Amino acid sequence: MSDTSDAAKSRPDRRLPRAIADAYVDALAELDPLTGLYLGLNPGDDRLPDFSPAGFDALADLSRRTLAELDAAEAAGGCQDEAERRCARLLRERLTAGLAVHDAGERLRWISNLSSPVHAVREGFTLMPTETEADWTSVAGRLRNVPEALSGYRASLEEGLRQGLPGGPRQVETVVEQLTEWAGDERSWFADLVATGPQALRTELDASAAKATAAVAELRDWLRDTYAPAIRDTPDPVGRDRYALWVREWTGADLDLDEAYAWGWQEFHRIHDEMRAEAEKVLPGSTPREALAHLETAGEAVEGVEAVREWLQGLMDEAIAALDGTHFDLAEPVRKVEAMIAPPGSAAAPYYTSPALDFSRPGRTWLPTLGRERFPVYDLVSTWYHEGVPGHHLQLAQWVHVAPQLSRYQASVGLVSANVEGWALYAERLMDELGFLTDPGRRLGYLDAQMMRAVRVIIDIGMHLELPIPADSARRIGWSNGDGQRWTPALAREFFGLHSGRPAKFLDSELVRYLGMPGQAIGYKLGERAWLTGREAARRAHGADFDAKSWHMAALSQGSLGLDDLVDELSQL
Repeated sequence: MSDTSDAAKSRPDRRLPRAIADAYVDALAELDPLTGLYLGLNPGDDRLPDFSPAGFDALADLSRRTLAELDAAEAAGGCQDEAERRCARLLRERLTAGLAVHDAGERLRWISNLSSPVHAVREGFTLMPTETEADWTSVAGRLRNVPEALSGYRASLEEGLRQGLPGGPRQVETVVEQLTEWAGDERSWFADLVATGPQALRTELDASAAKATAAVAELRDWLRDTYAPAIRDTPDPVGRDRYALWVREWTGADLDLDEAYAWGWQEFHRIHDEMRAEAEKVLPGSTPREALAHLETAGEAVEGVEAVREWLQGLMDEAIAALDGTHFDLAEPVRKVEAMIAPPGSAAAPYYTSPALDFSRPGRTWLPTLGRERFPVYDLVSTWYHEGVPGHHLQLAQWVHVAPQLSRYQASVGLVSANVEGWALYAERLMDELGFLTDPGRRLGYLDAQMMRAVRVIIDIGMHLELPIPADSARRIGWSNGDGQRWTPALAREFFGLHSGRPAKFLDSELVRYLGMPGQAIGYKLGERAWLTGREAARRAHGADFDAKSWHMAALSQGSLGLDDLVDELSQL
């Protein structure tokens, strides 16, 4: 006799993978209210996550329970459907990779100039709605919870010290500087945040902002006076074993790191030769570095912070108008994206935030100004093709649009960094292929961006694994300091400066980023390689019938995948 009771149907082991994945999203949003905020779930929730060791253990326990449910579903034959199979594969890979990071104690040494609990807390306030008095009440409530959240984070770092798991000295130094800027000398970032709030809540908002500011200053002082001396002698490179752990987390793949390092050098030399030819068009007789310096000071530029925000908005609007219906088929909600200015104290790199799952908050690009008022456009054009359209925005907003046909998990928290960053770098190349970068200055800026990603592969792997610098490559580019040496952060910074048109402040921030987020930076170029390989395989399979627009939309509608699976899936579209 078959068991068809309602109770039996509701048992966890009867749920299919997509339902299990979406239940995980709901449970995660409950444990991590910032994830809920990011996804547009639980409106009015003013809590912050528990960043203490117990909080991280609770997240790990959720992952283990979810994997057990997935085991049961697969054993019961719940993964025979293609959509269920794809979701199950992603869910298992992501949760397993995350647990490996947790079990190695990496969350107890989690400090970075770009991605850490303190950055998540502050970014959360930039995503909160502020249209109504009720919205501002939630802002005040979340501000009051900042001290407890930062106290939990400090407890995790203290536990890391007890277990011999220190963070990196460069990360600590940079985060101390960032927290100092957030706290301010006369007025804090949090005070500025609430300055436009309703007068009826003025006392509450000001008091809550003051508590948040005091908590930031207290954490800064502890990091500077206690934590920094305790980890002063810790090497910044993490070594091969820790690096491989993080590579799996960022790429969804077990990469051959030595092959990737060698390929990075091949790409470096290819792009370097192309840049030399383009530099001649910009400034005859110049090197790429000289031509980029010329563009920085004498090239086309936008004056003023608000003016550059409007310019970037116009660039994305123009790209949507040109691409929709020709190279993509965009749903109406996907056509909206907003250009924003990043809050003071952000890292140097521009970034993107996804729309809420109901599109109540649109996708947004963010430009850190770093105190500037003049913005050369040679490097902004391809960067906003990357961050906005057709890059991050088209992919991540399309995921949100098709989430009902996939799962919310595949469209949101199941994100694999190298897939997303690889698509965005592919998007830059696509715009070059489509003829949007014919101006020599803008194209040199695009090549400089490509060069930065190739350099990332070389120095990120090279620094953390302390690999030798190939003598033939050093000699080919006339870099005597690198000949016969093994990579160090100092050599990496020198090499970066020799082969990038970016300002020194940006390059310094980037180097700290790579040391604090091992393995993340290589996903851009290696992810692009996966996207290009998949497209070429699909083109060969279809021959004259290959339709790029259809392929792009099918590729953007399959949700997240790790690099181990991405090429296979793209090849079959």
